[in-house]
Amino acid sequence: MLDARQPTVAESMTPDRLVVQDDWSDLRHIRDLPNIDLDRLYAYRKRRLQEQMRLAGVDVHVMVNPTSLRYAVDYATYSLYQSRIPTTYLVATLGGPTIIYGGYADSPMIDRAEPAHHIAFFDAGDTMTDNARLFAQDLKRVLAEIGSDNRRVSLEYVNPSVTEACLQQGLEPIDGVAISEQARLIKSPDEIECIRWAIAVAEHGIAKMKEALKPGVTELQLWGLLNYTNLANHGEWHDGRMLASGSRINPWYQEASQRVIEDGDLVGFDTDMVGPKGYFCDVSRTFHCGPSKPTARQREIYRLAYDEVQHNMALIRPGISFREIQEQSFKIPEHCLENAYACIIHGVGMCDEYPKIIPAHRGANPYDGILEPGMVLTVESYMGPKGERDGVKLEEQVLVTEAGCELLSSYPFEEDLLA
Repeated sequence: MLDARQPTVAESMTPDRLVVQDDWSDLRHIRDLPNIDLDRLYAYRKRRLQEQMRLAGVDVHVMVNPTSLRYAVDYATYSLYQSRIPTTYLVATLGGPTIIYGGYADSPMIDRAEPAHHIAFFDAGDTMTDNARLFAQDLKRVLAEIGSDNRRVSLEYVNPSVTEACLQQGLEPIDGVAISEQARLIKSPDEIECIRWAIAVAEHGIAKMKEALKPGVTELQLWGLLNYTNLANHGEWHDGRMLASGSRINPWYQEASQRVIEDGDLVGFDTDMVGPKGYFCDVSRTFHCGPSKPTARQREIYRLAYDEVQHNMALIRPGISFREIQEQSFKIPEHCLENAYACIIHGVGMCDEYPKIIPAHRGANPYDGILEPGMVLTVESYMGPKGERDGVKLEEQVLVTEAGCELLSSYPFEEDLLA
């Protein structure tokens, strides 16, 4: 006779049940990986960086931002650590080598590795000024190596001591952030395929979140499914744990907590996900937790957010200016203005990127520009009437094409909330 005994809680939580017997998280078991030519991808990214260096008039560009290191040479070691303690820095040159200083891993795009002169306080302590001088002397040597008499060098996010040391060595330091950001602006077809895969991974996790949503689940348990799916597919991290429910969903910008989700709650989230190969998925949805049906007010707010996203997506086309988009954007109702999202559209690639277009009621956009084919954007909405319990966060990820706008995200909206 078969043993019909049910496993105990302890048995059901053993690692082989939780991980080894996990048959759903790895998306490769369900669909094929995209065909991405990595050599072509890396060559494109190097060419984009060098084009921006030429436009800026520099022969040496120093990068410390982990996103820039990933873009330039596919360096992805200790990225979050690097974001606050820049142990590693990369020097890209025109017509010469790409040199990594203080790196922990190799890459075929790196020509050579050298020890770093530490510029982070954690590593350098009270020797930061001396190290900054040695750092600047290294830059002079690199310029001599490539035969350049150009003293103009670009630097990403560095301490004032580094800037001062460069000046003392006769160099002309300029802000290098724009070089890295502008290089990432226009995506190649291989990059678009990377982004499609990152979105597919995220939406795979979103489907599991939807399946698990029921009264009694906590916000963090639900969020953990998305995080786990990302890791299981060799993704990296989430910029925030943006999930809130019930009384915590309005206003927005409250990260996931141990709050227990209840029947009737709206549950909103924003993936903010650095996925496989370092590419970003930035998609938002809001679910309704049953078994009760959504209220009329919940449906009304959801419809407003949905209409804002659809209206603003329809504006996207090559050549339209940021100012025109702002002027023609969806008119947010008065009762939702105060809690409206920080932007209506922003760029995305390996992270949130340029440009950012703010809602019209918050004044003129800080800068203007135009949309170009190859840009990837997200179209945002948050509708949370002031003083009310409920709010709705929605967001789609799109590609600017020659013809207009191609939707990259595909997770369906909630039929019960659009009814």
